[in-house]
Amino acid sequence: MIPDRKQQIATQMQKAALDGLVCALPKHVLLLSGYWPVVGTSMAVARSNGEVCLIVPEDEKPFAAKSRATNIETFKPSSLDKITTAEETVVQPLSHTLKLLLNSEPRIGYELGADTQPASYAAMHLYQGSIPEIIRRALPSANIIPADNLLRNLCAIKSAEEIGSIETACRIAARGFAWAAEVLRSGLTEVEAAAELRKLFAAALQDFPDVERAEAFVFVMSGTNSAKASGAFAHSSTRRIETGDLILVHCNSFANGYCTDITRTFSLGELDDKRRAMYEAIFAAREAALKTIAPGVKAADVDRAARAVLRERGFGSDFKHSTGHGVGFGAISPNAPPRIHPQSEDVLQPGMVFNVEPAIYLEDYGGMRHCDMVAVTETGFRLLTPFQSQINELTLGAPRQKSAQAYNS
Repeated sequence: MIPDRKQQIATQMQKAALDGLVCALPKHVLLLSGYWPVVGTSMAVARSNGEVCLIVPEDEKPFAAKSRATNIETFKPSSLDKITTAEETVVQPLSHTLKLLLNSEPRIGYELGADTQPASYAAMHLYQGSIPEIIRRALPSANIIPADNLLRNLCAIKSAEEIGSIETACRIAARGFAWAAEVLRSGLTEVEAAAELRKLFAAALQDFPDVERAEAFVFVMSGTNSAKASGAFAHSSTRRIETGDLILVHCNSFANGYCTDITRTFSLGELDDKRRAMYEAIFAAREAALKTIAPGVKAADVDRAARAVLRERGFGSDFKHSTGHGVGFGAISPNAPPRIHPQSEDVLQPGMVFNVEPAIYLEDYGGMRHCDMVAVTETGFRLLTPFQSQINELTLGAPRQKSAQAYNS
């Protein structure tokens, strides 16, 4: 059985001989407490028994009240009495929390290294290198220690509750992708199509009352532009979609801070032999990768399974990136474990959530990627994105089933 988050925190902190752990990156605050900060000024403080306290701006307390935190301290990030900074105003509540929870000379872990942080708002405050000084001012006797490896391990294994939250984010995305098949048409620019789809993703929220904060970054790349989707980011252009195009729709969305990484590639019009061969190769590679997933399996073996199929079908050199990476507390970091990469040393464990994204990119023709999300279970895996997994469902203008509707019923 996958340990709950409190147990995981306690186990990792005791291994590292830490009395406390102070985190300010919103994804790490979410990891520790179940609360995703809005503007990035909140902090979470964990004890070695797994209990967590939150320090949040006053106006975020109603959101934070639904967290797992045993105590919530608030502060005013701004005042009309004087001009101040978050670094200055957070010291006092952090000091109170640390003195309340920890002994006089505690070992306290903190975030130090580079990391990838999903956007929680239009702009975010990141404490970054000021964290050590804030902790020293809050508790001068503390021995502070970088805890990046500990946090990386904690992020890699999701609790059952967290997997459920990630699956909810996937279910919302499924609605958007179901509607995508109805919206995409010739004459629309990629930018126009992406804007329409983003509105539809937002409309899907009405059926998920427990989700308070959600957003979807949606990108559409069509025709020859879709071949450029092998890069580090997606980009919708002003190119107009035409009949005969491959239309790659990529979505990074979040629900209450839990992220998705999903792609579907549609064909506008009946398939010719080339596009059918691409689809068949992609789905065969997907099947090979999924069959490989189980606890104890090397992540590199999942990549090799997908890559071998594409190589056998003549597309080996056209699969230009790894087969996947960790998803959940972030969406786009290729270094988030488990890294489903041919050189990865990661081993799959129950609770890991990652994407599986076999792809073919043919320059001056088009690109095709099918990106699913999976959770490793005690005996195998659970597919979190079981929709539009048949070629006819992705062929616009041809008869197709609407599996996403069944998935969301």
